[in-house]
Amino acid sequence: MKKFFQKITNWELWNFYVLYLPISPYWFWNCLKSGSFWYFSSSNPTITFGGFEGEGKKEMYEQLPPHLVPKTIYIMHDLPFEEVLKKVQEAGFSYPFIAKPDVGMKGILFRKIEDEAHLRKYHEHIPVEYIIQDLIELPVEVSVFYYRYPWEQKGVVSGFIHKELLQVKGDGTSTLKQLVEAHPRAKFRMEEMQHRHSHRFDRVIPEGDIFYLSYAGNHNRGAHFTNLHNEIDEGMHKVFDELSHYTDKFFYGRYDIKTTSIEDLKQGKNFQIIEFNGCGAEPNHIYDCGMSIWQAYKVLLHHWKVLYKISRYNHKNGTPYWSFKRGLRFLKDARAHFKMLEKFD
Repeated sequence: MKKFFQKITNWELWNFYVLYLPISPYWFWNCLKSGSFWYFSSSNPTITFGGFEGEGKKEMYEQLPPHLVPKTIYIMHDLPFEEVLKKVQEAGFSYPFIAKPDVGMKGILFRKIEDEAHLRKYHEHIPVEYIIQDLIELPVEVSVFYYRYPWEQKGVVSGFIHKELLQVKGDGTSTLKQLVEAHPRAKFRMEEMQHRHSHRFDRVIPEGDIFYLSYAGNHNRGAHFTNLHNEIDEGMHKVFDELSHYTDKFFYGRYDIKTTSIEDLKQGKNFQIIEFNGCGAEPNHIYDCGMSIWQAYKVLLHHWKVLYKISRYNHKNGTPYWSFKRGLRFLKDARAHFKMLEKFD
């Protein structure tokens, strides 16, 4: 009952559709004004569907400066395992490294691969093309939300957060299960925790040891965010303006980044872009910063207004909206894809 009450009173724990339902009329108003149900598809012209959902990581990485993205190779799920090992060796990977679906979301099937046996198990399990990527062990993980109107040279860093992965700290006496049950966020994810870690639940975590419950740094996987809005300065704007102008086609979305320090990132050095999420990216700086639901709605509505303006301008300047039939078919296929992935997660 206590958990249920906490979930009802804390909007950050609400179901996605429950949270967004009250402001959904504004989204549909934008559809009406633009004359297209998929008006956002023109927001980032070189990303499929504007990056709303279902785009591959391959097309995103190919449009970013090569030195700013982790070394990455692409593996077909039905490739003989001996060929997988050959590709891994030829690319110069060493364990541990990261594996995740090329088309994925919410950290589904995101894994840290520890050794060859783990890789074999992952390869035999995953039903789709996936990527193998260097594990970037830079100490600071952040998200940066950025948008730029196509008719302007400079954009806006509207959100900046630090991420802490979902983790528990051992006390030398409690089992992993007890630590999960006492964790303020993990306790609401018991079904997921049981699926991932039940074979370790009886293990006593040594005092001071950190046990990562998820390596995916997003709100859907229980990561904790710290708002760094006060760190946003002219230097940071310069860094992301340059990224936006690299192809001159990234206008709206969120960068997930690892870096040595906040100061280094603001100076444009010692960082790696783990992912760029397009128009489907949530302004995740609404979470874990003490916002009321009304403040969060204000942030979301502002970003939807920006998205509409960018998309409308691009449409008027040669980037067509997707047809209703094409968008509906693509969205259905993407949803079926993700539903299938969840069964294997």
